[in-house]
Amino acid sequence: MKRYFCFIIAAIVISSCSTNPYKASEKEYDTKLKTFKEVISKKEPLPLPIVTKTILNIDNAYTTQLYTFKDTISKMGSTELENGIQTEWISTVNFNLRKPNFIIIHHTAQDSIQQTIKTFTLTRTQVSAHYIIADDGSVVQMLNDYMRAWHAGLGSWGKDTDINSSSIGIELDNNGTEVFSEPQITSLMALLSKLQKEYNIPTQNIIGHSDIAPTRKNDPSALFPWKTLAENGFGIWQDDTLENAPIGFNTEQGLRIIGYNTKNLSAAIIAFKRHFIQNDVNDVLDEKTINTIYSIYKKQ
Repeated sequence: MKRYFCFIIAAIVISSCSTNPYKASEKEYDTKLKTFKEVISKKEPLPLPIVTKTILNIDNAYTTQLYTFKDTISKMGSTELENGIQTEWISTVNFNLRKPNFIIIHHTAQDSIQQTIKTFTLTRTQVSAHYIIADDGSVVQMLNDYMRAWHAGLGSWGKDTDINSSSIGIELDNNGTEVFSEPQITSLMALLSKLQKEYNIPTQNIIGHSDIAPTRKNDPSALFPWKTLAENGFGIWQDDTLENAPIGFNTEQGLRIIGYNTKNLSAAIIAFKRHFIQNDVNDVLDEKTINTIYSIYKKQ
C-alpha cells in the first residue's frame, strides 16, 4: 500500500511540473489583446481631406465604461453552465475586433452641433453616434469605430435586426428642414471614403436611418443628396433611364430584397421614395416608383 501511494505522489509531482501546452498561444493571445485594447482606447483626432480637426474632451463616464469593456474582453475564467458543467478557457490566437458592415446616416434634428454633443454626453439620453459633422464641415468623433454606438435603435436591414452591432452611425448637424451644406457633404464623403476603405464596407450598405426604421424615422430628410453620394461611390442610385419593370414584378418582394422591412408596406414605400425619388414622397405605387424599385432591386 505504501508503495502504491508513492506512485500516486510521484504522478502528481510529475503532472504539476509538466509544461502548459498552450503557453505559447496564451502569450500570443495576451499580446494581441493588449494591441486591441490600445486600438479601442485611442482618442487622438485623425486628419481627413478638407476637414478641420476637432478635439473633444471625453468625460470620466466614458473612461469608466471603456475600462469596463476592457476588463470584460480580458476575462478568461471558467463559467458554470446551467447543467453544472464548468467551461474551460483555452485562448485561440485567431481573432480580431469586430468590423462594421454598414454606415447609417442621420440628421440630428437639433439646432446646433453643440446641442447634439451635449445630448450624446448625458447618460440619461441613452443615444449616441460615432461621428457628428457640423454645417461648416468640421467633424467630431465621439466613439471608436470598433465600439457599439446607440444610434439605430429598433431598426433592421434585410436579415440584420441588430444594426447597432454592425454599423457606424454618422450624424449630420441639420434640423431636418434645411438643405445640407456643401462643406458638410464634402466632409461626409471624405469620412465615408476613409471608413469604406478601412472596413471594406459594401457601397450598397451606406444607407439612411429612415431606410432601416421606416415606421419611426425620416432622417436624413428628402433634402439629403443621395444621388451626389452615389455618383462618388457611396451608396447606389437608379439608372438614368429607367427600364420598365416586368409584368408581375412583385414590388413588396423587391423592397424586401433591397433591405426594407415591409411589414408596414406603406411606410417602406415612403422610406424608399424619401431616399430614391425625394420630390414625391408618399406611399403611392405609381409607374415611376415601381420602375425605380426594380432598378435598385437589380443592383443588389
